[in-house]
Amino acid sequence: MLRAVAAMGAGRLLGTNLRMRRDEQGISLSELARRSGIAKGTLSQLESGAGNPTIETVFSLSNALGVPVSALLSESPSAELVLVRSADIDVLSGEAIDLRMLRRLETPGGLFEVYNQEVRPDAVQQSDGHPGTEHHIVLTGRLRITARGRTEELGPGDYLAFRAGGPHGYEAVDGLVRSVLLLEYAPDAYPSTPGSPHVPG
Repeated sequence: MLRAVAAMGAGRLLGTNLRMRRDEQGISLSELARRSGIAKGTLSQLESGAGNPTIETVFSLSNALGVPVSALLSESPSAELVLVRSADIDVLSGEAIDLRMLRRLETPGGLFEVYNQEVRPDAVQQSDGHPGTEHHIVLTGRLRITARGRTEELGPGDYLAFRAGGPHGYEAVDGLVRSVLLLEYAPDAYPSTPGSPHVPG
């Protein structure tokens, strides 16, 4: 779940970005509720800076609005040198995963989101899929990833990448896994015109 963060609290940051993106696209709370499958009352709470969204909630909002997750969870950096302390970043939790988004990087070739990822044992994190390519680098522990019809087990120093449009899952094999997750989006992964519908890849 989201906890307090330096600068603007994560709940307030998500609420601010959510309202801004919704206003940019000219859609109502009711329409966003329909697109995302999230109750209108819950959306209203999130926009007010309250609530504890899960990974699934944030990805549903990302897909419904046709924007990357980082557009909802980050502020635009203004310094030439950016230092991010992982301990100061809010945790976005799912069934088995804790994510801290360290950085959003925009380049002419696309958009990248860098996450500090921890996979907890005794649970499996499932995803229905989302746009982009996932890049995983395991730092400690052993991580089992199922994607694209294959299951691979990664140890420290191992790297795996896959297109994330289809169902995929993660499981810590022996104890907590610490890893780096890089989400890579192609330049056309998200529409640039406000109000354009987004179809998950």
